[in-house]
Amino acid sequence: MSITPEAKASLIKKYARTEGDTGSPEVQVAILSHRISELTDHFKTHKKDNHSRRGLLKMVSQRRRLLDYLKSRDEARYQAIIKELELRR
Repeated sequence: MSITPEAKASLIKKYARTEGDTGSPEVQVAILSHRISELTDHFKTHKKDNHSRRGLLKMVSQRRRLLDYLKSRDEARYQAIIKELELRR
C-alpha cells in the first residue's frame, strides 16, 4: 500500500517542473494518484478494511484540494495534469 522509493522517484522525475522539484502540485497529485490506485486494488480483495478506507478518503480529499488549488492558479497546468493522469473521463 505504500509507494516504493523507485516508483516515487520515477513519478517525481516525470512530473517535476524543474530539477529537484518534489513539492509542486503536479508531483503531489501524481504520487497521490498512484497511492490511491494501489489502495483501490487492495479493497477489491479486502472489502472490510475500514481503517485503510479512511486513509483512502483522506488521500482523495487531499488530491481534490491540490487540483482545486492548481485550477485556481493556472488552468493550463490543471488541464495538462488531468489529461496526463486520466483523472476525468
